[in-house]
Amino acid sequence: MMHTAVGWHVELEFREDDQHTRAVAMVRLPDGSEVRAQGHASRHRTDANQPRVGEEVAGARALNELAMRLLTKAHDEIDEASGRTSHPINV
Repeated sequence: MMHTAVGWHVELEFREDDQHTRAVAMVRLPDGSEVRAQGHASRHRTDANQPRVGEEVAGARALNELAMRLLTKAHDEIDEASGRTSHPINV
C-alpha cells in the first residue's frame, strides 16, 4: 500500500480590545479553495485582563466552526459525487 503525505496549514488571526477577542481561522486546501470561520470571546468586566485566555477561547471556537464547515463541505462533495444524501457522524 502506498501512502501519500498531505499537509494543511491553518492560520489564526486575532483582533482584540479590553473586553472582546475575535479569531478568524482559515485553511487553504490543496485544490486552492479556502474555508474560513470565526470565533468570539468576551471578558466579563470583573474578570482579570488575560488576553491569552481570550485568544484560546476565541481560537478554539473558530477552529470548532472551521471543523464543522469542513465536514459540511466534505458531505456536500460526497452527495454531489454519489447522488445520494450522506449522513455526517456527530462530532
